[in-house]
Amino acid sequence: MLVRLLGLMVAIAIGLTSASAEPRHGIAMHGAPKHSAGMTAFPYVNALAPKGGRLSQGIQGTYDSLNPLIVKGESASGVRGYVYESLLMRSDDEPFTLYGLLAESVDVPDDRGSATFTLRREARFSDGKPVTVGDVLFSFQLLRDKGWPGSLSRVSALDIVGERQVRFTFKPDDDGSINRELPLIMGLMAILPSHAIDRETFDQTTLTPPIGSGPYIISRVDPGRLLIFTRNADWWAKDLPIARGRYNFDEIRHEYFRDPTALFEAFKTGALDVYEDVDPVRWANGYDIPAVREGRIVKREFATRLPAGMSALVFNTRRAPFDDIRVRRALTLLFDATWINRNLYVSMFKRTESFFERSDLSSFGRPADARERALLAAFPDAVTPDILNGTAKLPETDGSGNMRAQQRAALALLTEAGYGVQGQRLVHKDTRKPLTFEMLADKRGQERLVNAFGRVLDQIGITLEFKLVESSQYEFRLKNSNFDMLQTHWPASLSPGVEQINRFGSLSADRPNTRNYAGVKSAAADAMIRALLAARERDDFTSAVRAYDRVLRSGSYVLPLFHLPKLWVAHSTRLKGPDQSITNSGYNLDAWWTE
Repeated sequence: MLVRLLGLMVAIAIGLTSASAEPRHGIAMHGAPKHSAGMTAFPYVNALAPKGGRLSQGIQGTYDSLNPLIVKGESASGVRGYVYESLLMRSDDEPFTLYGLLAESVDVPDDRGSATFTLRREARFSDGKPVTVGDVLFSFQLLRDKGWPGSLSRVSALDIVGERQVRFTFKPDDDGSINRELPLIMGLMAILPSHAIDRETFDQTTLTPPIGSGPYIISRVDPGRLLIFTRNADWWAKDLPIARGRYNFDEIRHEYFRDPTALFEAFKTGALDVYEDVDPVRWANGYDIPAVREGRIVKREFATRLPAGMSALVFNTRRAPFDDIRVRRALTLLFDATWINRNLYVSMFKRTESFFERSDLSSFGRPADARERALLAAFPDAVTPDILNGTAKLPETDGSGNMRAQQRAALALLTEAGYGVQGQRLVHKDTRKPLTFEMLADKRGQERLVNAFGRVLDQIGITLEFKLVESSQYEFRLKNSNFDMLQTHWPASLSPGVEQINRFGSLSADRPNTRNYAGVKSAAADAMIRALLAARERDDFTSAVRAYDRVLRSGSYVLPLFHLPKLWVAHSTRLKGPDQSITNSGYNLDAWWTE
């Protein structure tokens, strides 16, 4: 190691480095960081927030491991964020910008073919040992070989280039380009203490509290029931501007519940301090309790700029009948979203129109700009005119259950697709096969929605069968695309990237074990993914994502469902927080405190 280090330092001295910009305090995925190196604190925190008190949170599920970085085991919540740190950390008022944490600076050339990080001299693990370049090298090699599969395989070399400097060099893609997100991904890699980890047993589950460099240490472990984090009063980063006003609770308790009802009941009694609700019926009707009436619990709605993602019924376009877009569009017409939202969700949900709903990346309600039109020019048939000009909306009903107009429009499409009425069923005139399909599910809770949809389909001779299977069979069929339709959710961020290839790229359509459940094969979608990956400025990126969104919407690959219009949070009134309206996430408990 010493010989290699000396040799590399000599290489630096004689200038054998790639063309590079000067080291900076932060890096943005697109454009430049919003906050200067001289900032005193993030603007969405209270820099003078008091320290102390306790936060009790309920976690649904269980845990049998305190290692969140490996595949094996059920990892406890919070360890990655509270115990382990990265070279860089996110800001919450920018789409995807990172600022120095363990690293004081990052140096990235224009082509982003490498990233050089300079560690802070004061960085320490909780046992007082310094964070070194050797720890970075150790962490990379360990996580690459024994951690979760990911982008670490895209690193061609990691070199120690100075006493406190390491350089990641990245492999180009097949077309010679570099994934511009890689420097940020490496900046978010967990840094582990090489002196406190046994490499041979790292990939095994453990309940031994780990040593990290983060703001908390684990002080109590009750497997599957309770985990307590205690604020590290000697945390090395507590006086950094990026840390001011954050991590204010002396103790954070994670109490585990296998049953969601039991978790909510614990919150109602005051045993838990905060509850983020996703059940519209409960949010509307479940809080008529003394704690709310007496002002000990408050219900709040937080606006968020983060995309809601796409919750949808997915058409498997690899097989009939969904290989015909007319069938997919006909079924979309027959989905009575207003009736379902009213009767199943007390009209609290909002219909999802875009794969990036709730954010400025959504194309819904926006005409395509000049950049989008230029990107789409080579694919004139990929986007429908109404989606291109921003006027398209999913079919609407009055919620009365009367679907005659929608049924007539759907039957016209199905007739065009070759279907006709035979007896009381729709049958394809050539294949003689009835229009029947199966909805694959592994949760009984999906059945109510499917039954409501199936009743409308049955009225015009279409049969929808609900197929409930146990989880292992579901996963096997999912991985091998052995289904007609399923219900799923693709989460989304403000910085969609290479994961889109796995979701909707042609390369993933016929491969097992991808998230391209619909079997999307679209040259236009592939081109838009390439455009969003290549974008350097935020405006260009936004246009590329919106153009991509238009292609996916035009392809009718999914039947969109619903999303939360805001975040629903109930919490104890002793919890206080700053005005976080400028954040993307709406609220972040890491910036709250207790009185």
